[in-house]
Amino acid sequence: MPDRSSKPGRSRPTPPEPEATERLLVELPDIKLLGLLPGASNYTFLARLDPRPPSGLTAVYKPARGESPLWDFEAGSLYKREVAAYELSKVLGWPRIPPTVVREDGPHGVGALQVFIVADGRHFFSEQVRPTAGQRGTWHQIALFDVITNNADRKSGHCLFDAEDHVWVIDHGLTFHTDPKLRTVIWDFAGEPLPAVLCGDLERALVEIEKGKLAAELEPLLRPGELRLLKRRLRGVLDPTWRFPEPTSAWSVPWPPV
Repeated sequence: MPDRSSKPGRSRPTPPEPEATERLLVELPDIKLLGLLPGASNYTFLARLDPRPPSGLTAVYKPARGESPLWDFEAGSLYKREVAAYELSKVLGWPRIPPTVVREDGPHGVGALQVFIVADGRHFFSEQVRPTAGQRGTWHQIALFDVITNNADRKSGHCLFDAEDHVWVIDHGLTFHTDPKLRTVIWDFAGEPLPAVLCGDLERALVEIEKGKLAAELEPLLRPGELRLLKRRLRGVLDPTWRFPEPTSAWSVPWPPV
């Protein structure tokens, strides 16, 4: 993502609530494509949504018809997985995923619209020399989220830092498969037990998927078998004997890793 910084001495506005931003992503009528984002394996566009003073809402648009064919993921389903990951993160309270919605009337048809994060160029690998205690907790959350969602593509560059030192995670199109698919660069916690502080969040998410609002949010986005396996993974990590998995081969790390 391009580097941009705020001018010193200028206070930052309070960010809107996620639900308000979601409505803007769905309802703002004008979507102008600014160009393709480089390095993406699928057609991924930078877009500006208007009217929204002073300069529109910048977002990332991933249309279903722009998804590259894959042998193991259903064609036209990746954008739904992006939204499903965001909905799950909202209930858990972590990790930070930019507001993401299904937009039916995009310039190239239905797809995902996600708020664009102005990042400063740092990523997971660049911050491992002297990680802070707070960052360790963040990486714990991201690593656990990838286990729960069965993320097949957690690259270092999918972890973005903003000007306020928040870590945002993006690119969740290869998630929620029914077969074991975990591929990540974050293996730092292999063999460790679940942090107790995260148990309540996981229990809440499991209840919400079984009989709460999250179930209704995820049903149009994932197949029934994928939902069943998601619930099974949540129950699995809550087992007192569960430990963070270990890499099984070179395949366990995505390529390129950044």
